[in-house]
Amino acid sequence: MHFQPTNKDLSQLPKGIAALIEKQTASRNETSAPSRRQFLKMSVAGGFALGMFPAMAQTDKAPPGLKAFEQPLAFLQIANDGTVTVTINRLEFGQGVHTALPMILAEELDVDWSKVKAIHGSADPAYVDPAFGMHLTGGSGSIKNSYKQYRELGARARAMLVAAAAAQWQVNPDTLRTDRSAVIRADGKTLSYAELANTAMKLAVPDTVKLKDPKTFKIIGKQVGRLDAKDKSTGQQQFGIDVHLPGMLTAVIAHPPVFGAKLRSFDDSAAKQIKGVRAVLKIAVDRGGEGVAIIADGFWPAKQGRDALKVDWDSSGVDKVDSLTQLKQYQDLAKTTGKLHFDADVSKLATATKKISAEFTFPYLAHAAMEPLNCTVQLSADKSKAELWVGTQMPGVETMAAAQTLGISPQHVMLHVQMAGGGFGRRAVPNCDYVIESCQVAKAAHAAGIQAPIRTIWSREDDIKGGYYRPMHVHRAEIGLDEQGQIQAWDHVIVGQSIVSGTPFEGFLVKKGIDGTAIEGMRDPYEIPMRLSVHHPKVNVPVLWWRSVGSTHTAYVMETLIDEIARNAKQDPVAYRLKQFGDKHPRHTAALKLAVEKSGYNKRRLPKGHAWGVAVHESFETVVAYVVTASIQNGQAKLHTATAGVHCNLAVNPKTIEAQVQGAALMGLGMCLENAAITLKDGVVEQSNFGDYAVARITDMPQVSVHIVPSADPPTGMGEPGLPPLAPAFGNAIAKLVGKAPRSLPFKLS
Repeated sequence: MHFQPTNKDLSQLPKGIAALIEKQTASRNETSAPSRRQFLKMSVAGGFALGMFPAMAQTDKAPPGLKAFEQPLAFLQIANDGTVTVTINRLEFGQGVHTALPMILAEELDVDWSKVKAIHGSADPAYVDPAFGMHLTGGSGSIKNSYKQYRELGARARAMLVAAAAAQWQVNPDTLRTDRSAVIRADGKTLSYAELANTAMKLAVPDTVKLKDPKTFKIIGKQVGRLDAKDKSTGQQQFGIDVHLPGMLTAVIAHPPVFGAKLRSFDDSAAKQIKGVRAVLKIAVDRGGEGVAIIADGFWPAKQGRDALKVDWDSSGVDKVDSLTQLKQYQDLAKTTGKLHFDADVSKLATATKKISAEFTFPYLAHAAMEPLNCTVQLSADKSKAELWVGTQMPGVETMAAAQTLGISPQHVMLHVQMAGGGFGRRAVPNCDYVIESCQVAKAAHAAGIQAPIRTIWSREDDIKGGYYRPMHVHRAEIGLDEQGQIQAWDHVIVGQSIVSGTPFEGFLVKKGIDGTAIEGMRDPYEIPMRLSVHHPKVNVPVLWWRSVGSTHTAYVMETLIDEIARNAKQDPVAYRLKQFGDKHPRHTAALKLAVEKSGYNKRRLPKGHAWGVAVHESFETVVAYVVTASIQNGQAKLHTATAGVHCNLAVNPKTIEAQVQGAALMGLGMCLENAAITLKDGVVEQSNFGDYAVARITDMPQVSVHIVPSADPPTGMGEPGLPPLAPAFGNAIAKLVGKAPRSLPFKLS
């Protein structure tokens, strides 16, 4: 996910949210406890969740202008034994915020790090993203958007503890200092935070605080082990799928094989004979479709019951996508000019001495996270209240969706954010498909007389066959060069579905009919006379952001073409890029030079049949450069090493950044592997599991080294930027061996 809205854009968001909710309300035609006018008013009050719940962090002593997300009480608990528990306002699903956010707060608090723990927040307004006013984990914005927030939370709490100690000792607070969870008097006498906490947290919250000079940091910037590492490495960590409540039942859903199809009829007689099956119920599913929920004592009987169902689906009213036909349609569209984003004079294409004509194709991709989707819902006996347990990137949005689906007041929905095993964007669906379907199951079960918490689980096959996907794209580029290989004109067309059209984000991410997520990463940082236009066809395939969003395809196109242009100019690809950057892009230059230096590029001899490849790309305000080595073995491309140069400004936890880049590199490599594609025939997804949908495995992992450009500037995004430049660097190495980089992902060398 990538968001870079202006203040004007953000002011438009609630109206877009309201419009979407109103549309969904009308389409579902369901009654709810509040009137629709009240419902919309609550949703608009402040980015979905603000205004829905009592702000548990608000105190009478807070300054009038202090917001809920600026107050320490919601984020910090100091126990009698000195344990400091920090609440994180994001979903931890592998990216390391469970450790990095507490590090930031602990730094300013001067706390003993060995006593720090972390827990998830909820849909309370205290836990919104301060940059957006809504609950959100995405766009690599967790540390970037909450860095100052968590520093100030720690500094405010520290000031309150010092004030409490000063009052007890009857001294000037300015004479006191703090260190390792204690306030220290000039004569060396100490009071622990544990001794002061109860009194301190009743004091007025300071409006302004002075933050530390980064030169004095003791925690931020250090290699810190993750707080969740032990539990995850020993199998003790509980994820959403591990939720277990007394009397809990498990449900699976038979989804239509074609998106949006309905039920003509179904025979559940055999399913009901399976031991442990409690009910078989018709429910509404995503995109206007219908499905059948099988509720049982556990996942296995529920799955067996679903396998025993006999269903007659009616797909007559929906489009049935065929990937081969779709590709031809996209290729034809790419030959025409779409809606203009950049305009430039491309008349010199006709007279250019040299020309490059290139067509790139990128398939649909599944998110395929380690933990498949799941959501547990418990309704009260009178159905007036609900609790949800789910790993979600947007808990405020999901709370609203659950309330509307269940027909109850939003303030009577409690959502417990669970640790999640990956997501890559799949747990941030604007229309909340998996949460709404789980609530539909719970509601249908309640109507059938079942009063038990119900955990709805998607199997791996459900997840891969049931969407949502990274959109399929076709790029077409016509480039004219002069005798020296300099670019004279560049005409570029992108064809692909819009991710945000029809969602609350459309209002500020779609400009002049162009989805901004589809074009991010195009042209910049190169000063190119480019005309860029875009087609957004409507296709009956659900699409969504996928780790690094538009940069998953734009980086590959830009960086392999830049390499090809450098070869035409008979220049080294690194030297060519550095010349293009000049003095206007110092972060790109620093990241690339660091990767080159650490890799030994062109300074060490490679084994016979191996070649260097280079790429550099900025996404989410972070620049990552890769220098890789690769070969071709038995007709297949093989990546051997990848050296990363990273410019993310201040590195809060270098250990986490290294892990993020390693994981992103492997995921980026996965895009290149044979069978890394989702295809459809007669509207049905052809892949179903890892046997026919390839993901990168540990055996594919190259030797990866990660190097960070030193900086004291506020941190930028890090969860996604490591992915985009890996594939083009790999492709550029292949180009050295066979003469041209592959034009399609996954790679097809034959």
